[in-house]
Amino acid sequence: MIEVHSESKRDFLQAMKRGALSRCPACGLGKIFRKFLKVADECPACGEELHHHRADDFPAYVVIFIVGHIVVSLLLAVEVAFRPSYWTHAFLWAPLTLALALLLLPPVKGAIVGLQWALRMHGFDGEGGDELDPVPRPAEN
Repeated sequence: MIEVHSESKRDFLQAMKRGALSRCPACGLGKIFRKFLKVADECPACGEELHHHRADDFPAYVVIFIVGHIVVSLLLAVEVAFRPSYWTHAFLWAPLTLALALLLLPPVKGAIVGLQWALRMHGFDGEGGDELDPVPRPAEN
């Protein structure tokens, strides 16, 4: 196994690039996903724990933002230049939207997990827990 020193400074651009390439943000060798969008519990190469991530819906929001800008820009350009029928628009943009979303989801999620790792968020700090509890606890009397 590769030893990754947890106290060293983590380069967030490198971690995001490694994550976008579906590789471990720590070592860049092991695969970050064990299924299409299921993050592995730990890196098979270096043993870095990856189960701490909390990407949740953020990758989907980023993909919607990116795909929306691409598709709407192309749709408007085609509409102004060629004025195709509504059916032509439907046959062009629906498959393109679906394909772009499915192609972009894994790299975007990997990049977000890499960013969380680099910023030591959600247990990636080596202590196994969050610094801040997201749900405030009521004071006990």
